[in-house]
Order: sequence, then C-alpha cells, then structure tokens
Amino acid sequence: MDYFRITGGRPLAGDIVPMGNKNSALPLLAASLLTDEPLTIGNVPDIGDVRTKLELLESMGVATQFENNRCRLDAGGVRDEAPDWALSSRIRTAVLLAGPLLARFGRAVIRRPGGDRIGRRRLDTHLLALHALGADIAIEKDRHVLRAERLRGCDLFLDEMSVTGTEQAILAAVLAEGVTRISNAAMEPHVQDLCRCLNAMGAGIDGVGTHDLTVEGVPRLHGAAFAIGPDYMEVGSLIGLAAATGSAIRIRAARPHEQRMTGIMFGRLGVRWDVEDGDILVPAEQELTVQPDFDGSVPKIDDMPWPGFPPDLISIALVLATQSRGTVLIHQKMFDRRLVFTDRLIDMGAGIVLCDPHRAVVIGPAQLRGEHLVSPDIRAGMALVIAALAAEGESAIHNIGQIDRGYERLDERLRGLGAQIERLQE
Repeated sequence: MDYFRITGGRPLAGDIVPMGNKNSALPLLAASLLTDEPLTIGNVPDIGDVRTKLELLESMGVATQFENNRCRLDAGGVRDEAPDWALSSRIRTAVLLAGPLLARFGRAVIRRPGGDRIGRRRLDTHLLALHALGADIAIEKDRHVLRAERLRGCDLFLDEMSVTGTEQAILAAVLAEGVTRISNAAMEPHVQDLCRCLNAMGAGIDGVGTHDLTVEGVPRLHGAAFAIGPDYMEVGSLIGLAAATGSAIRIRAARPHEQRMTGIMFGRLGVRWDVEDGDILVPAEQELTVQPDFDGSVPKIDDMPWPGFPPDLISIALVLATQSRGTVLIHQKMFDRRLVFTDRLIDMGAGIVLCDPHRAVVIGPAQLRGEHLVSPDIRAGMALVIAALAAEGESAIHNIGQIDRGYERLDERLRGLGAQIERLQE
C-alpha cells in the first residue's frame, strides 16, 4: 500500500486548478442508466470513487470510455438490475443506481452501500421517496428488492434535507408518469449539476437551486454532453491549506460565490482572501486570530445544509483552528464520527478538547510536529495532509487510498506549489 511522506514547516506558493466536483460526477454517472443513448460528461475527476463507480456500471453492461477527465457512457446494453455487491460496498453512491433502474426497467436490487465511515448514514429518505413514487420494497436479509410496474409523480416532502436522498428522488421522478413536487430538497451545487444535466437530456425540472423542485415526467431521455463545475470542497480545502501554512496560493476558476459561507466560517479564524476574475487569491503570512462574537463569547464553527457551511469542510476548519490564536468551538452536527481523527492532531501537539462525538474546543495556535498518521476518510485525510504541511519535521500518512478516493493526484499537484510530499510504497 502507498503512503505519503511529508516534510512540513515551509510556505507554499503558486497557482492550482481545482478538479471537477466529485459529488457531481458520481450521481451523473448513475444518470447514464436513464437512457439508451450515450451521455458524455466533462471535467470528471480521475479519483478512486469515480473509477469504482465506472467499474460497477461496466459490470452491469454499460460501455464506458474515460480519458483526459472526459467520460462517455452508453447504457444501451444494460443487462443487470442487481449491481455487484462487492463493488457497491466500496462506494456510498451505489445506492443512486436504484432510482434510474426502477424508472427504466421497473426493478432494482441494492445492498447497503459503502463510503466513508463517519457515523450512521440512513437510507430511509431514499426508500421513502421511492415508495411514494410507487415502488414496492422488500427487505431480504442484507439487500433491498424494489419493483414498480410504473412510477407515478407525487407530492413528496423529504423527511430530511438529504443530498443523495434528493438526488434519488430526482433520478426516479424524471421518467415517472405525471408531476412530482419535491419539497425540503437539498440544493448543493452538485444537486444543481444533476438537475441541469438531466434537463439537457430532456427532463423537465424547475426550481433548480431552491429547496422546492418540480419534476414533470417525460416518456424517455436522450443523450447529451455536460461539463461539471469545480469541486467547492477542494477549493475550501485549498484555502485552508494556504492559510494554515502561511502560503500565497491562487486557486483558478474557483467559483468564489460558492465559498461565501466558507468565508464567514473561516473568517472567524482570521482567514481572508481576494477575488480576481473568478480566481481566489489567498495572501501569504496571514495573522490568524479567532474573532470572538460581539458579546465576547467564544465563536462557533458549525455545519448545516447548503447554503450553510459544508460538513465536509469541518475537518479542514478544525486543523485551521489549531493555527489561529484564540479559542473556538467546532460543532459537527450532521455526522457522529467526523471528529474521531482529532486524536491524531493531539498527538501532533494540537490543543483540542473533544467534548463529545459532535463538539471539539480548539485552543490555538499550536506548533504541530511531524507524526505517523492514518487517514480514516477522505476529508480527514486531506486535513491531516494540511496539518503535516504546517507541522515541523517529517510526517507519514498511511491509508492514503481514502484520500485518493476524493482528490486527484493530490501529491503531484501539491508538489507544483512547492510542497515536500512523496508517494512511497509500504
């Protein structure tokens, strides 16, 4: 297995282009099942989760071509409505195959999907939405068997503002008979990308970018070409990297409007940046100081559904807080295992009190020191890379397959900024 060897304690500099949005790419790959014509997707990140999803689709009969971040999929020859269990167990968005398979073939067999182990990740929102659209659901041991002679539109109020639950409902509703109204829908940029791609394929989705979607079902979808946007999680990670290491970094084509809440939350740690022609410019050697609330209280950084602060950036904010002077409360509301990696940071010298699975108090700044580390998931893995680059001395980060699942050629791209990071084999 590969691992990263990182020598930290020195600033970086230069330009970097964020990869395409991972969380857009994965549901769009599932959308290819909705038509027997080719779907071409541009700006697809070449990462572990995308490769696994393509392998899963190929095992079902989808013809795929993936080269230079451009993916062409042809589901005209799909022959299997039961996705491979072993591949499904490696990726969370395997569950998103259910809606397209039901809509097009009337049957789907799904098992509990894989992905990051960051706490309980329920499937109820998915199953309730599909049931409301007309699916019969039978639970057989470790799998769900779904059948529907014909999906029909309905008035659907989601029980939680789930991103993948919303995407599931959309993927099923586009070919359903009649109109589906989805309320309490998630509206993250990747949900918007999915809606726009489906509309390019002939779907009728209104309300894109809001919490209320109207989907007018159509008899069939056709092929299309669509390019996904930059990964705003990676953009936020790179902002955190620059600030934590005192580096001057320009993030190209970064969609600054998608970082407004990140600006507010990182601003509580003293981080600032400039915007120029769609690029984000993080200046070097910022004086990071926690900004107390107006009444002098300890400020809080917490996650919430879009357009709130993304839960995937909580790990980055926590590392950044270790380099900011003052005390801040990090509150991870949405998952109960996102903060388990804090013990690694404490080993590196961080001043952190883990109050419970959801809250951590960070007292900074701390001079981090190099350590042997293990990446527990994608975002915590990126946070540990940032911590290692901010630390004095040498660190080794193991289990980097988790990082590779979400960040394309991370070591190579960071070396382009001057980082001392090597990929070595155990």
